[in-house]
Amino acid sequence: MSNKPRQWLTLKMLRCLVPVFLVLAFLSVLLLVQQQNGISQLMNFQLWTRPYPEQKPCTEETAYPERVISFAPVKNTKTLLLSAYQEHRTNKKEVRVIAVVLRSEKAAYRCIFNCQEQQHISEGVSNIHKDHFRFPYGTADIMCPIPSGCVAPTHIAVVRSAANYSQGMNHHELLEIRNQKVQSDGFAFNFTVCFSTMFNFTNVLQLVQSLTMLELLGVNRVVIYKTDCSPETQRILDYYVCKGFVELIPWSLSKFINVSYGWLPEHGPGQIHYVGQIPALNDCLYRYMYKSRYVALNDMDELILPQTVNSWLELLPLLEKKYGVNKCYRFQNNVFPKDVVLPPPPSAATAPSPPLWKNLSGVNILDHLYQEPLTKESRYIQFKIIVNPRAVFSTSVHGVLSSQKGCVWVQREIARMYHTRDKRQPELKPGQLLFDGRLLNYSAPLIQTVNAVLRENGLLPAEGKL
Repeated sequence: MSNKPRQWLTLKMLRCLVPVFLVLAFLSVLLLVQQQNGISQLMNFQLWTRPYPEQKPCTEETAYPERVISFAPVKNTKTLLLSAYQEHRTNKKEVRVIAVVLRSEKAAYRCIFNCQEQQHISEGVSNIHKDHFRFPYGTADIMCPIPSGCVAPTHIAVVRSAANYSQGMNHHELLEIRNQKVQSDGFAFNFTVCFSTMFNFTNVLQLVQSLTMLELLGVNRVVIYKTDCSPETQRILDYYVCKGFVELIPWSLSKFINVSYGWLPEHGPGQIHYVGQIPALNDCLYRYMYKSRYVALNDMDELILPQTVNSWLELLPLLEKKYGVNKCYRFQNNVFPKDVVLPPPPSAATAPSPPLWKNLSGVNILDHLYQEPLTKESRYIQFKIIVNPRAVFSTSVHGVLSSQKGCVWVQREIARMYHTRDKRQPELKPGQLLFDGRLLNYSAPLIQTVNAVLRENGLLPAEGKL
């Protein structure tokens, strides 16, 4: 064979291989870009999920103290003051005082500031929240402009405009002004959950299950506004307070106002909605505004579960990317009737609940895996939210009242809320309920942790004695 045909064959082979080389080069560049993006996303995620410092061993000395809210009555009015927070997001320097007010009363207020032991005065403006569920009392923000000569106010008193305020600060009940420093990153917590108005509470098992699930989801702190509970519940709360996971806030509003134990006047007599749930939620929002990256406002019997990932740490970056940052994220409510116990289908992977749980007070959420089908009426009601607290001015039970960026509905295929409660559609037969086994994905660590907590608190026998 002459050199000429060989050269021709070599040239032909090279021409055939050129597209292959180009494809390989393109794939190599694409892989390199994806790796760099992956590293960048991982770095961003690691930065986003900065680990919270490890808790010290639990002793009486290291336990997180109870934060008592001292309701401060404003003399000669029906107003009760809860707490005061410096507001940094408005055009003028002011302090927001969260209050409970009689909505029909036309009260005018003066704000007395303590600034470097000097007294400064401004006129307060009251804004009553529009959500009050028709009860006589509601939540209000009393906005107090900070006088120009007051550089660093530490405490504030609110009095009736006609009151004698010349007697000095010592003659008025003072509130500490919180949130004096703005923080936009490096928060102590990624996720805080606000449980409002715990009263007459005996549901021990579901409380431990809910707190365990929140830990599994990546929550760092749960805030509970407590009126009263059973001794067993208090033992569990003390355990989690000592652990540093729960902040327990005694809620004594019933000493000042005839509170309702219903969410509408026709559901229970009283002067304010559901033991003062809305002022408690607003206080929690501001209390953790500069401590927590995100705040969830939901009840103890509600769990927001992601569907494509396993934790809120993974979920929230997805929501930020899909819906935008600084949004209020709404999660659809799904009711799992607590009086219906049906076996899961044969295909479902189940971890059986310990038999001794049946001797405990409360609901076992693993027994209730069938939900009511959504209807037109129920699809978009009684949802709960996760928010960036720095983007919210006021909140209600279901959604925010005022915010910077508004709210978005999270697709139920991404995440939704599981609400284990009384039936909402009592006419449904068991066969009309729909199985949802998402909770079973957490069942193994859930059972193990719940057992450990119950044993440690003497509510289950030691492991060797089962």
